[in-house]
Amino acid sequence: MFSYLRERFTSHLRERSRRRARLVSKDGRCNIEFGNVEQSRFVFLIDIWTTILDLRWRYKMTIFISAFLGSWFLFGLLWYVVAYIHKDLPEFNPSINHTPCVENINGLTSAFLFSLETQVTIGYGFRCVTEQCATAIFLLIFQSILGVIINSFMCGAILAKISRSKNRAKTITFSKNAVISKRGGKLCLLIRVANLRKSLLIGSHIYGKLLRTTITPEGETIILDQVNIEFVVDAGNENLFFISPLTIYHIIDKNSPFFHMAAETLLQQDFELVVFLDGTVEATSATCQVRTSYIPEEVLWGYRFAPIVSKTKEGKYRVDFQNFSKTVAVETPHCAFCLYNEKEAKAKEKKGYDNPGFVLSEVNETSDTKM
Repeated sequence: MFSYLRERFTSHLRERSRRRARLVSKDGRCNIEFGNVEQSRFVFLIDIWTTILDLRWRYKMTIFISAFLGSWFLFGLLWYVVAYIHKDLPEFNPSINHTPCVENINGLTSAFLFSLETQVTIGYGFRCVTEQCATAIFLLIFQSILGVIINSFMCGAILAKISRSKNRAKTITFSKNAVISKRGGKLCLLIRVANLRKSLLIGSHIYGKLLRTTITPEGETIILDQVNIEFVVDAGNENLFFISPLTIYHIIDKNSPFFHMAAETLLQQDFELVVFLDGTVEATSATCQVRTSYIPEEVLWGYRFAPIVSKTKEGKYRVDFQNFSKTVAVETPHCAFCLYNEKEAKAKEKKGYDNPGFVLSEVNETSDTKM
């Protein structure tokens, strides 16, 4: 009992360590951090637009609210200073004939309200700038211009984040597992991908990268070494007609990094298969990239995907997403090397072979029959 629990605990820790080592999560987020960066954080403020777009919503909304409240309060203080210098406040007991710079500013609260009304162009009509002070007129113009800039930048940043094609990628889904089985007489690694919207991705292109640790002939260890993995469908890997779920596959031939793997040794491998799908959103013409990854535990050898598309009595095509990631066990060679050896053996059986030791001798036949 104790050995069983220890084995389970060890396998659980091994699984957790593998999950932590994943570079790309299933939903496409990259698990990487940068340390000891020599450049200052100030460089991110140079490209302030991208920095604002990449912020999380809670930080973005904090900046949004702080920008408006801060500008209102700052200009409220300036309006209060103008009224204080011109002695428009009630504590100075202005005369009846006194003309203030701003009508009806009696303190800091009313100055803040006037700043708010000016910047958002409410214009209640109770407080207004008079022609008495050139300073107040200049401050009014400056606040109006700065208010338009703040409105344009912050509202534009919110709109740009909402309309980012990154959100369109949420409606592109990959199968939970990848499978390895025969397809068209060849051993293939298959993945299923689906578009949950009826709008298409234009010019779609799919490809993959195999990440693993390799050692060069010179003895250099390369972590996260990238190997190109070509994925195709029956019509190619570009300009996919992505209206229904597609099963993409990678042919495991002699040039494939999966060629020397077998069903028994697959789980012992240390790799991560990252799959990318690039396309253009039909509605916005913005480019979009969707990505996911598979580790050895998520690659099933000897399985294929269950059928997902059917035709109804009304003549419509129906996609059953309940079977989207469902797999069915099929007879599959336990390694690609064995499959190709089997094919070569069958091909040799159909061919004849010359025997170099065979000598053809001619025999003269004589007839013993006499007439």
